[in-house]
Amino acid sequence: MIDSQLTGLLERTAQRTEVGPPPLEAMHARVAHVRRRRTVLVSVAAAVAVVAAAGGTALALRPPGADPAPPPVASVSPGVVTADMRLVGIGHAAIAVPKNWGTNQTHCGTPQKDTAILERDGLFCAMPRPVGVESVDVGRGKPTIFDLTADESIEIDGVPAERRRTTCIEGNVYRARTCAGGVRIPSLDTWFWAESSTNAEEVDRILERIRIVPDRVGVPTFRHAVGSGPGTGAANYAAELRRLGLTPTTRITKSPSYTPGDVLAVSPAPGTMLPLGATVTITVVAP
Repeated sequence: MIDSQLTGLLERTAQRTEVGPPPLEAMHARVAHVRRRRTVLVSVAAAVAVVAAAGGTALALRPPGADPAPPPVASVSPGVVTADMRLVGIGHAAIAVPKNWGTNQTHCGTPQKDTAILERDGLFCAMPRPVGVESVDVGRGKPTIFDLTADESIEIDGVPAERRRTTCIEGNVYRARTCAGGVRIPSLDTWFWAESSTNAEEVDRILERIRIVPDRVGVPTFRHAVGSGPGTGAANYAAELRRLGLTPTTRITKSPSYTPGDVLAVSPAPGTMLPLGATVTITVVAP
């Protein structure tokens, strides 16, 4: 195409094209939108950088290979027991259990329903444990049927204690998968052993309810309250109550099947946590 033809074409095109003012407002809006989008992206990037820096600082402050320390297993602070719970204990150490749990509900040494246990019956005959049964033994001294060798040291309400980690056994003497674990408080000469044929988590939940109760004391068992001779069990048990800060009172009853002076029952029941100075009634065989 020669120059004269090109020039004529351009002139005719310009005559047919309407020329208006430049779209400044649209251009500004577009620029503002792009600026806002860029600002948001920059802000997000800055926030991510701050979080990453904070995380990096936290990781740098943590010793290599160290994991955050888990909370103590038995970490319940002393306080009011909820309406559906009761305290069972020995001395000033107690554990909260549901009120619908029984006490000493064992057969041939095996718990048959949810129960707190201060004394197992003396018979052991490999009785099957039903599935879904929870229990906790409360005792003092060295346990004879549980291994309470400590796996870790913990604190309960500021008092040093020892924890036996929860483990589960398949097809043991209970003939059901049973999980168990324990806590021992050396300074109070008291221990707790929890078992569950539900799962290990139930054992841990039971042991988390251990607490130290300075203003209360547990009513002791009386089965081993023997004195210096036949018929002196009541006097021996009364002396134990006084030593614990409780007040004994006696109720006499006739029972030809027992030796005079033997203890037949106590009220409130053993394991009940009472205020210091509270009265415990001892039912004694008449002379």
